[in-house]
Amino acid sequence: MKIAVISDSHNVNSAIQAVKPYISDVDIVLHLGDGAADIKEITMGFKGEVYGVKGNCDFCEGYPNEKIIKVLDKKILMCHGHIYNVKMELNTIMCRGKELGVDIILFGHSHLCIIEKQDGLLLMNPGSIFRGAGIMRRSLGYLEIEEGKEVVYYIKEIK
Repeated sequence: MKIAVISDSHNVNSAIQAVKPYISDVDIVLHLGDGAADIKEITMGFKGEVYGVKGNCDFCEGYPNEKIIKVLDKKILMCHGHIYNVKMELNTIMCRGKELGVDIILFGHSHLCIIEKQDGLLLMNPGSIFRGAGIMRRSLGYLEIEEGKEVVYYIKEIK
């Protein structure tokens, strides 16, 4: 299963249009907030599964603060990250992941790409499809999950 992980689209049409080619060959699209309402436009015509959570700039209904999904044998926590203070530290979100017994923690908020493995947990912030912080201007993440195998994970810059 190939999963596209996006965040922080902020209702910016150029970002919404730019990411579409990058999700065409995936099975699942995950949006980590700050633009949760953009999910419908981003995934228009997409035939796979779509999940989203709300961020600190989202005021639309129907999206939780966090969501746990199971993909094959992996349990994934999705959240925006603002309620866990991810701009300052990752310990709080790590503790939440351990408490929930997940394998992967996905979050956004900072617009900064992060991939870390700690205590058997994979943490990923895919950056922002609108405007990134750090070396990547705009980016998204990918997870490739196969039953019983290590997860393949990477971040790609949106050109």
